[in-house]
Amino acid sequence: MQKQTIILLKAVTHILCLLPLLSLYRFYSSGALALNSDPINFITHFTGNWALWILLASLAITPIRRISVRISWLIRFRRLIGLYAFFYATLHLATYLFLFSGYDVVAVLDGLRAGHPAVIFEQFRQVWPYIWDDVMKRRFVQVGFLAWLILLALAATSPAAIMRAMGGKNWQRLHRFVYLAAAAAVIHYWWLVKTGVLSPWKDTAILAVLLLARVGYVLLKKRSVSTTKVVAAR
Repeated sequence: MQKQTIILLKAVTHILCLLPLLSLYRFYSSGALALNSDPINFITHFTGNWALWILLASLAITPIRRISVRISWLIRFRRLIGLYAFFYATLHLATYLFLFSGYDVVAVLDGLRAGHPAVIFEQFRQVWPYIWDDVMKRRFVQVGFLAWLILLALAATSPAAIMRAMGGKNWQRLHRFVYLAAAAAVIHYWWLVKTGVLSPWKDTAILAVLLLARVGYVLLKKRSVSTTKVVAAR
């Protein structure tokens, strides 16, 4: 595929990945968010859902592009889409830290306008005991934070320069943890919803299919290598 086409498709990918954020902003600016029964909970679920959906989309690229060499160019979009998954996961975490925890954003903004940047850390000092207690008590927070930490490590090591510095094999070993991040995100979703709510089943099914595709490919590859060795030995 031509370079100009790839650039155009990447621009389209950026737009598509930013559409959910634009939708959330329009929901806020129109006043509809304020009319919601629980605006913070809405933002939390919105950003979390999109983080998971985009993460699954990035994982789906590898098995899909293996269907035919004609679409092998799809691999060029995996890193970009994965970074957007991290972006929405960070918004999801930020919603928890700055809104759900009781962090006084208004007081911080007022303090910054008055020339007191220390107010940022002062507010964190006040809400940190609550955050720590919440993390210790709620296992869905723990597993969700684990997923975010993995995505952070993958995002930090995504540049080509870092990949070269790490070495291809080491970089690949690290980035296989993306499947663990996806599994942790799905578990986070199951543990977050109330008992009897089955809404995470679709995400779970998609992840299961992707994992089976990964395992199937590895097994077929090993079988192909073994067959080649047997033929060569003859």
